[in-house]
Amino acid sequence: MSPGQQYDIGDMVFPLEPMYNDGFIPELPEDALLAPPGAVGVVVMFGYAEADPGQEIYLVRFEGEDGILGPPVGCLTDELTQDEAQAKQLQAAWKLAGGQAGSGRIVAG
Repeated sequence: MSPGQQYDIGDMVFPLEPMYNDGFIPELPEDALLAPPGAVGVVVMFGYAEADPGQEIYLVRFEGEDGILGPPVGCLTDELTQDEAQAKQLQAAWKLAGGQAGSGRIVAG
């Protein structure tokens, strides 16, 4: 892991809020849900934003309901957690709200 890097390639992470396609995944409709809060994901790449070299970006593949990993999604550090208990709480709240909770600030990659 590089200095300052929060997550490493292969780390399991969970989104704190719903992740939607912002148009960077052309084979999916814009605004398609890529991962609900608490979904299991794995970091597949790490980098920095071109416009802000201090901003870490993680490419994460989230597991779908079918257990298959979806396309890589660009995520900021503050959009992810490794706290499994927190992820389960977020997932439960999302389901109780009918899958409509949260605003879903997303960076798809």
